[in-house]
Amino acid sequence: MPLSWNEIKDRALKFSQEWADEASEDAEAKSFWDAFFTVFGVSRRRVATFEQPVKKSDGHGGFIDLLWKGILLVEHKSRGKDLNRAYQQAKDYFPGIQDRDLPRYILVSDFARFRLYDLEEDTEHEFTLKNLYKNVRRFGFVAGYQTTSYKEQDPVNIKAAERMGKLHDKLKAAGYAGHELEVYLVRLLFCLFAEDTSIFERRQFQDLIEPRTAADGRDLAQWLGSLFEVLNTPEDQLLKNLDEQLAAFPYVNGSLFAEHLRTAAFDRDMRDNLLECCALDWSRISPAIFGALFQSVMDQQKRRHLGAHYTTEKNILKLIGPLFLDELRAEFLKVKNQRKKLAEFHQRLARLKFLDPACGCGNFLVIAYRELRELELDILRALHQDRSQLLDVQSEILCNVDQFYGIELEEFPAQIAQTAMWLMDHQMNLKVSEEFGQYFSRLPLTTSAAIIHANALQRDWREIVPPQELSYILGNPPFGGKKEQSAAQKADMVRIFADVKGAGVLDFVAAWYRKAAEYMAENPAIKTAFVSTNSITQGEQVGVLWADLLRRGVKIHFAHRTFQWSSEARGKAAVHCVIIGFGLNDVAEKRIFDYETVQSDPHEIRANNINPYLVDAPDALLTKRMFPLCDAPEMDFGSKAADFGHLTLSEDDRTELLQQHPNAVFWVRPFIGSEEFINGTRRYCLWLKGISADELRSYPWILRRVEAVRTARLKSVDANTRRWAEFPSLFQADRQPTTDYLLFPKVSSERRKYVPLGFCEPHLITNPTVLVVPGATHFHFGVLQSAMHMAWMRYTAGRLESRYQYSNTIVYNNFPWPQAITDKPRQAIEAAAQGVLEARAHFPDASLAALYDPLTTPPELVKAHRKLDAAVDAAYAKRKFTGDRDRLAFLFELYQQILSPLSAKKNLGRK
Repeated sequence: MPLSWNEIKDRALKFSQEWADEASEDAEAKSFWDAFFTVFGVSRRRVATFEQPVKKSDGHGGFIDLLWKGILLVEHKSRGKDLNRAYQQAKDYFPGIQDRDLPRYILVSDFARFRLYDLEEDTEHEFTLKNLYKNVRRFGFVAGYQTTSYKEQDPVNIKAAERMGKLHDKLKAAGYAGHELEVYLVRLLFCLFAEDTSIFERRQFQDLIEPRTAADGRDLAQWLGSLFEVLNTPEDQLLKNLDEQLAAFPYVNGSLFAEHLRTAAFDRDMRDNLLECCALDWSRISPAIFGALFQSVMDQQKRRHLGAHYTTEKNILKLIGPLFLDELRAEFLKVKNQRKKLAEFHQRLARLKFLDPACGCGNFLVIAYRELRELELDILRALHQDRSQLLDVQSEILCNVDQFYGIELEEFPAQIAQTAMWLMDHQMNLKVSEEFGQYFSRLPLTTSAAIIHANALQRDWREIVPPQELSYILGNPPFGGKKEQSAAQKADMVRIFADVKGAGVLDFVAAWYRKAAEYMAENPAIKTAFVSTNSITQGEQVGVLWADLLRRGVKIHFAHRTFQWSSEARGKAAVHCVIIGFGLNDVAEKRIFDYETVQSDPHEIRANNINPYLVDAPDALLTKRMFPLCDAPEMDFGSKAADFGHLTLSEDDRTELLQQHPNAVFWVRPFIGSEEFINGTRRYCLWLKGISADELRSYPWILRRVEAVRTARLKSVDANTRRWAEFPSLFQADRQPTTDYLLFPKVSSERRKYVPLGFCEPHLITNPTVLVVPGATHFHFGVLQSAMHMAWMRYTAGRLESRYQYSNTIVYNNFPWPQAITDKPRQAIEAAAQGVLEARAHFPDASLAALYDPLTTPPELVKAHRKLDAAVDAAYAKRKFTGDRDRLAFLFELYQQILSPLSAKKNLGRK
């Protein structure tokens, strides 16, 4: 067990006094360093060797004064000698040291002075022997106090997972697989952490493997099996004649080493892999981050992209901050100077309970526990500002891992989560030890987080933790759009949403919202927050999911609007998420975190109400509407060819056809979708509506295409498409307007302030990637192209990744148009709309993509849009709108006003 810092400091003072006059390197250096290690309660013989032979960088042999493999190299000189030269001499030894034994620290000394180099942090500290006691904490790595501030992108996390991955593959290839392999790896993980975080002595695990096992690995498994038994056996029950080195390991318990496993089998490479793992400094590896990385070693496909999938600490804090941490921190600041209230607050902290019903490797639980312990440490600092009296740390620490519960579908991540919680607990105990000068550890492990291996959508959460005891539900449930859901997931969705009409459109994550709302009904004081796909706050899913949740009394307390969660594997789109915090009780202060771009940092907005679109507006829900809410022309899809590419022509196809059949030009039309409209590219189609059989046969080139359509349609899995094989020359769905029409791209980049719309002539044939409004006027164009409608679209449209996905039934048909508009504002909108079209016409060679790129929009077009926005705003209200959020709140109010008499009329008709 490590010494307390108080005792270490006392020993350092005595050491300084005892060696104050020593000067000769040759005479007393070894005794000096033996005594130095004793200051920290460490036997030098256990960890380091003198006069280690090594080949230097110049090729000659040399001897390292003292080497602690993987940790520390000491170069000692007589009093007054040059310490810079000593440091260079130490560095000259590095080429002769194995990579896994290279030290992190170099310490040079001449008895009177110490200079400590941290090679990884690139720091250097020099102090005198007399002031050693003031600097002893710099030697926390000797004492076993290795507290670390983790870096999310620290490559040591990736390196650790890769090395464990190699060991996993070799054990699996040897036939050691499944549950046994998973438990075995988790045990090794614990041992690796343990020897770098003072659960074991430094290098205790490595020193059992490296000198005691055969180089070819043949007996390694037997030694590990014996070690696992020792770690599961109370000290008073160990065999009396047990190997002394094995008997020195502590009793761990905690069920981690309880299960009997088959003896594995190792070879030379596998032993080397394990020793390479030992060489890493596991105190630097975050239990929160490494959990997800460690899980990925089980999947070779995922392992190719290690680091791409784990949940970053920054994103976890986005959830736990507004869910509970900010409130607890604020309460702490209120009572920190009132001893009685502070002690009561401390007691309440220890009664809080947390559930992650899709915990994976425990990332959210681990970070939440760490933050709870950090807050408890601040409480202890405030309660015990007078450090003159020795504090009984063990009785003062009230928070523990058994306040945390998790449900995880897969067994292996569940085991990792439980182990990660123990490791975080130990690291926080070390932090307390450092703070108050005495060592504190919870061994053997008698409490643990309750991580249940189960299907959270089938298991009754009340069996895991009673609702009356729970404080918070949190996590990152699996997303799973309706197309990506497995058969088992679809079955779970049907079971959860059996009474909800239209639930087939919902993402998988929605089931956790429903389960949480049902669970919270028994304790409305519970608060919940989930990371989710942003699609549950957009498009048709809102009307389905949130109608059910609002009916159950759910109120949104805080929300992070769409942001990029983390990058996926190379070549795949990033995941765009929201975070929603909610409860069955309302709260006075509601918070919206908005993002300028999906990759920027959020800024906070205070809200009166947060509706399901994450807008400060009433709880309106837009459901599918087949006709416009207001007096406006209908919007429809473009025509659907269902031609399998055979009626569609490229520029080369068109040229080839017209070279062979110049008269066929009448049957070739421009074919326009979102791509062609926005980017100005050209595509054509065969529009054979009205062609006679004789004329069709006169064009063999076209006839071959028509025959290919027929063949492809006959093979289709869609019954309607097969029926249309009888009409192979026609589009399956002809929705082509016969007059000029307004074209609206279905999908457009989120970077654009305005989704560009435009008028088209009827000879331009559309496809289903656009929506069309036949008979639209400049007034309709002006309103739809305005900032007012764009604000509505941005929050009510669905998303394809982060791009806007416009819908006629949700966005357009529910849009509240200006009411009782007179001629003057109508004419102002029409004139401003014409101004936008004319501004575009000044740049005939520029695509709409270029004109509406935020970086390249011409000033004339910017001014024309501002004029249009002002005209449309004025048609809605006689006040100035402050921005999109203001417009949106107004539109939701207007929507409800328009809808109320319609609803009353509808209900009246039912009587």
